[in-house]
Amino acid sequence: MKSYLARIVAGLCLASMATIAPAQEQSTNRVAAKTDWSVFVENDPKECWSVSAPKETVNTRDGRVVAVRRSDILLFVFYRPGSDVKGQVTFTGGYPFAPGSSVNLNISGNEFELFSEGEWAWPATAADDAKIITAMKRGAEATITARSARGTQTKDTFSLLGFTAALEDAEKRCGG
Repeated sequence: MKSYLARIVAGLCLASMATIAPAQEQSTNRVAAKTDWSVFVENDPKECWSVSAPKETVNTRDGRVVAVRRSDILLFVFYRPGSDVKGQVTFTGGYPFAPGSSVNLNISGNEFELFSEGEWAWPATAADDAKIITAMKRGAEATITARSARGTQTKDTFSLLGFTAALEDAEKRCGG
């Protein structure tokens, strides 16, 4: 039953992400920079997000570091008042994740599992989002490990300097 519910939640999140993803990848509406995090706002529909790119990326295959081509690698939290989305954590790894795989998020020793679909990954529930955001506010860095559809293991490390300020700014701009 849990797997079934997770798939429904994932499907709903994916449907939401399908409309949000293009705006996030192409937006030029950056309204603030908070150390290593930025804040973006779009107005139609209204959505706000805090986002950061990794400070370090390591790609390995069969235990060896390899050079691979990836598109944008981003970790963000978004708000979309029209859809009652408040603080959804999302990661895009810049490649399609291995089908059926999960993504691991480690924040100062706290481990979280993200479900993946295509190039996107996110927590299963809003409660998980809240736990991750709390850990991100307290932590110094977040490390995300995942596996691509081609079998490459990726490890992306994000600074959390400026995260809380960017998060609060995005939340405020979207009526939080």
